[in-house]
Amino acid sequence: MTPAELSRTVRHAVCRAVEDGALRVEAPESIDSVKIERPRPGGRGDYATGIALRLARQAGRPAADVAAELGRRIAAAPGIEAVDVTGPGFLNITLAPDNQQQLVREVLERGGKYGWTELTGQVAQPTYRADVRAAVTADTLRRILLSQGTLCRTFCEGTADPVWADLGVRIEAEEARGRLRTDVMPVPAEEDGAALLRRLGADAARWGLLAAAAHDRPRTEGRDGRLLLVQHERNPLFRVRYAHSRAHALTRHAAQLGFTAAPDRQVDAPALTAAIGDHPAVLADAARLRAPDRLVRHLEVTADALLSFQHSVLPVGDEKPSAAHRARLALAEAAGTVLAGGLSLLGISAPEHL
Repeated sequence: MTPAELSRTVRHAVCRAVEDGALRVEAPESIDSVKIERPRPGGRGDYATGIALRLARQAGRPAADVAAELGRRIAAAPGIEAVDVTGPGFLNITLAPDNQQQLVREVLERGGKYGWTELTGQVAQPTYRADVRAAVTADTLRRILLSQGTLCRTFCEGTADPVWADLGVRIEAEEARGRLRTDVMPVPAEEDGAALLRRLGADAARWGLLAAAAHDRPRTEGRDGRLLLVQHERNPLFRVRYAHSRAHALTRHAAQLGFTAAPDRQVDAPALTAAIGDHPAVLADAARLRAPDRLVRHLEVTADALLSFQHSVLPVGDEKPSAAHRARLALAEAAGTVLAGGLSLLGISAPEHL
């Protein structure tokens, strides 16, 4: 069960409680309004939500009572092992033990579209300032918003630089004439698009422009910029792309040993499983907050977890391939799928060989 599916489960529990007359509140209109996060200090389980705290005032009841009412309904849903109420009314949710296998199957079935949602009919039209960082940010937001069901067309505040197209930016023919406000205004880069392209290349330039939050300076300058040109683990872009290539290498080596991936048993890899499971929620947050840097950080976390896990995937020495190896390989392939999908949304290539 992914965070998005868990949000849907929680929302469904609220709707059922309202329909049954157990709660007198307005049910959340969409799963986007049901926030699912990792438990805070003092919490427990796999995920937590503060929905009961938000609904308590409407219901005219203590948050702990609302949480208990919702907890009974959530606990009855498939894929849920337990629901505990902690603090003033937080719902702490523990997923069923086979959730990891279901998660891996879903990732491998959906491929690059894992974490994507159906089209909602919503349309966004962000306007960006006429500089290279704003252009790349707006282009990436267009991709991320589409992944979350929102069609998007970007508008440039002034005259677009044709070189931005060489950085993967889709330049709209129409400028932002008569539009009321500019939405995308990150701290600009010191260099223009042509200079960045010459010095870093398209992939490294995009990563450096997107990796920092909009209010911070881009990571194309100084030490950060120099690191982007180095094939070393200190370079976060190299680390992410290397982890992706390692996932493919594991699949190739497994084939040489005569086995393939099969997510038929639990694997002891909580950090990697959590990173894969968090991917849909990260995409949703990046779209909602217009913050592609969140996706960048998530790819770094996923890559680090995969690189730590990779050494346990293949048999060692005279060891024969087993169901455990097949399950580990499936988890590694799922992580590679997340990395490839995330890099694609950032407009960055994901080579199978490095």
